[in-house]
Amino acid sequence: MGAADIIKQHLIDPEICIRCNTCEDTCPIDAITHDDRNYVVKADVCNGCGACLSPCPTGAIDNWRTMFKGQAYGIDAQFGWDELPAEVPLTEAVIDAAIDAAAAAGQAIEDAAASSKPPAVQAVETSRHTSPKAPWSAAHPYVNLHGIREPLTATVAGNYRLTEADASSDIHHIVLDLGNQFFPVLEGQAIGIVPPGVDASGKPHYIRMYSVASPRDGERPGYNNLALTVKRVETDHDGNAVRGVASNFLCDLNKGDAVQVVGPFGNTFLMPNHREASVMMICTGTGSAPMRAMTERMRRNMQHFDGRRLLFFGARNRRELPYFGPLLKLPKDFLDIHFAFSRDPEVPRRYVQDAIREAGGSVAALLGDPHGHVYICGLKGMEEGVLDAFAEICGSAGLSWADVETRLRAEGRLHIETY
Repeated sequence: MGAADIIKQHLIDPEICIRCNTCEDTCPIDAITHDDRNYVVKADVCNGCGACLSPCPTGAIDNWRTMFKGQAYGIDAQFGWDELPAEVPLTEAVIDAAIDAAAAAGQAIEDAAASSKPPAVQAVETSRHTSPKAPWSAAHPYVNLHGIREPLTATVAGNYRLTEADASSDIHHIVLDLGNQFFPVLEGQAIGIVPPGVDASGKPHYIRMYSVASPRDGERPGYNNLALTVKRVETDHDGNAVRGVASNFLCDLNKGDAVQVVGPFGNTFLMPNHREASVMMICTGTGSAPMRAMTERMRRNMQHFDGRRLLFFGARNRRELPYFGPLLKLPKDFLDIHFAFSRDPEVPRRYVQDAIREAGGSVAALLGDPHGHVYICGLKGMEEGVLDAFAEICGSAGLSWADVETRLRAEGRLHIETY
């Protein structure tokens, strides 16, 4: 077997993959597929373009094995993995020969010193709305401090229902005490929860990821803890009865119970930290978690933040809206709040994009502000409506949304996490 038969096989780590389907949606050549448990990469299709790397929230996608092409792992083998196989190192001389042979043949070999990305990467990133990088003034995030093999054990310090008892959504605010363990988390980051037990096939449950709802200094300032906003899942998107493994586990926890945690995850959906920064936060339901973290960070440090804060928060009605009461207590000059209730008999039906249009002047001002940052988190269905509203508002203000969006993404000022 010759040097030209050596490849860098692209693999997905099943231990930290959260099965969010982002990689499969992003891949421009359909090299990624999945079964009812694992996401895998077809070695004979993948060209190593890297389009799937930055959108992955956990980094599970960024794994490679240098090996002979004829010995590449097939998708059937990958479907059966619970962890990545150990890498079998090849000699440096063989690898160097392979790179030289491939370069001579004009093949696209990954080059860490390359000054530009492959065209396939550029095309995919251009088509994605969210910024591929964090704001320039964001704090440095720690990521992947604990994996599935060595999870951190946290203790439940509190578990509180946020929605009314008769609301159809059972949403909880859960505080986890980390003790004296090093696990720093920034606003906008997420952690993974390892549900106990095994699935129907007898394998351990894979991790579920939840955005952190508390600021970097903890839910209780000065204590090493964090908070999550968790909705109990009892139906799927089609209304069929299901029991969410992780959400029900979390919502049923009692004070003092132990929870296995991995992460933290996320290095782009981070808040700006310079004084002039203004933020527009748009969310529905539990998408409020990172917005609460950012808002609380700014509330506790008002002397460091002079910018404006806009919040557009959607729910079926006020009884279904988490943190509704505390939000009403915030002064309007601190946070300009716009609620949107889609099923409230007391008010006309409207969605977050309708609220955005009604506040068109404030929205246009923030979109045109070089220090303005936009964060969108919640159900996937709201994303298109929100971006359409931005386009209309920009048009009315004499701005080009296409130009504004391009600038926001390039400068790390437009962040979207929808599901």
